[in-house]
Amino acid sequence: MGKSSRKVPGLNQSSTADISFILLIFFLVTTSMDTDTGLTRRLPEWDPNAQEQEVKIKERNIMTVLVNRNNEILCRGEVIDISELKDIAKEFIANPDDKANLPAKEEYEIKGFGTVITTTKHCISLQTDRDTNYDIYFQVQNELSRAYNELRDEWCKQQFGVSYTKLEEDDDRKIYARSGMYPSKISEAEPKQYGK
Repeated sequence: MGKSSRKVPGLNQSSTADISFILLIFFLVTTSMDTDTGLTRRLPEWDPNAQEQEVKIKERNIMTVLVNRNNEILCRGEVIDISELKDIAKEFIANPDDKANLPAKEEYEIKGFGTVITTTKHCISLQTDRDTNYDIYFQVQNELSRAYNELRDEWCKQQFGVSYTKLEEDDDRKIYARSGMYPSKISEAEPKQYGK
């Protein structure tokens, strides 16, 4: 008689599924998920009956911010650093010295508050290249938002003795600052490919 043929015993796999399930639960519980970040923007309600209108804006009321494919920021005809953008935007929005080349100040009625003198017709036009880095785009948006928020904060402290950031969203004083005194007016043009 030759060698006796023995069968090799198989591995017991009955608990493999249980172990896999426990490991999956462990990793789901212990792993942190990245949260999406983005820009906070309040969009107007959609009106199906609205018709497009061409709006003419005086040149002095427009501040153009260009971000090219090399991630350079061009504002007021010169390349600027991202750290300068907020202060340039604040001066443009508020026009504290009533300069002739910045938006004109006018009397404006804020419902529930009264009459203020502010630059109601200003507009910041943001234009980017298709190859602009997404990170620099967010930095530019952040600096423009900071300009508005700092102006609102200064105005709330002056008018009400309280910081804009400490007010609740539905507080009338916050609404006066956000919608009346310094409404966010940032216009974004569709990104363009300016060449290689």
